[in-house]
Amino acid sequence: MDANEKTDVAPLIDVHGRRIEYLRISVTDRCDLRCRYCMSEKMTFLPRNQILTLEEIAIIADRFIARGVRKIRLSGGEPLVRRDFGDLARRIGRHLDRGLDELTLTTNGTHLAEHADMLVDAGIRRINVSLDTLDPETFAFITRGGDIAKVMAGLDAARSSGLSIKINMVALKGLNDHAFVDMLRWCDAQGHDLTLIETMPLGEVDEDRTDRFVPLSHALQAIRQEYDVSPLSDRTGGPARYFAVDGMQSRLGLITPLSENFCAGCNRMRLTCQGRIYMCLGHEDHVDLKAAFRSGGVAALDSLLDSALASKPLAHDFRIGADASAATVRHMSVTGG
Repeated sequence: MDANEKTDVAPLIDVHGRRIEYLRISVTDRCDLRCRYCMSEKMTFLPRNQILTLEEIAIIADRFIARGVRKIRLSGGEPLVRRDFGDLARRIGRHLDRGLDELTLTTNGTHLAEHADMLVDAGIRRINVSLDTLDPETFAFITRGGDIAKVMAGLDAARSSGLSIKINMVALKGLNDHAFVDMLRWCDAQGHDLTLIETMPLGEVDEDRTDRFVPLSHALQAIRQEYDVSPLSDRTGGPARYFAVDGMQSRLGLITPLSENFCAGCNRMRLTCQGRIYMCLGHEDHVDLKAAFRSGGVAALDSLLDSALASKPLAHDFRIGADASAATVRHMSVTGG
């Protein structure tokens, strides 16, 4: 059976009646930064022989599209550190307007300057860039040595290439919780949207996440002291709720996995760079598509996807506090952002 064949297959609908139309693919667990809330300082990355090949990722993506996925986001780790990333993006991008509505990217921005034109050529029109602060010293501290100048150069290149940019800012107590308004103003001046994100308890890191957790109600309160903010009906396929800010063109997004659960409308699955599908970001249950494909080809993929749909949980169980352990052993960089 051809990977693009649509006959005799059902759409991806889980046991709770949610239609899966959004696939996030981690193309690598490797990253050139070591953000404190994301990973340990001394990370052990997967051996390359355990990572899906470009061809395998492309075939799995083909199958998801054949079964009704309309949007794919490529992520990592840092996806642009994978040498064959451009070939993969172009391969998946061929489905645009032929079953796939949108191909997007999440990146830390450090390699955007050299790859922005390639992304546009592949059909990507919109990207998310992780940037938690505008202060170079704070950036270096959060990322354990990162150079914010590389990100700024990447943002300039992306904007020049015509890419639409959304900034993702993880709210961190004592590091950037005083700067939500400043970041919003900067994003508006640059023509970027801004999404604020609560920290998530994924993987063991070197710090206590409780010390850094900021509920986004605090951020919204700070912004409302200076601007009128009103909810929007806009959706981009993910969990963010969007708001209009009076006098600004930029939209404000909030992702609140801890303070306001958004699982009821989950339309997503995540494919890790190992070829595993995790039915929920906050659970360890998974199916191994790499093993299935290598042993049984495309037909085995469909059978295992049906099993994944049957066991997709209703919600995650994220907790944060002095006595709360990480929800998963795996780090966010393994699962993909």
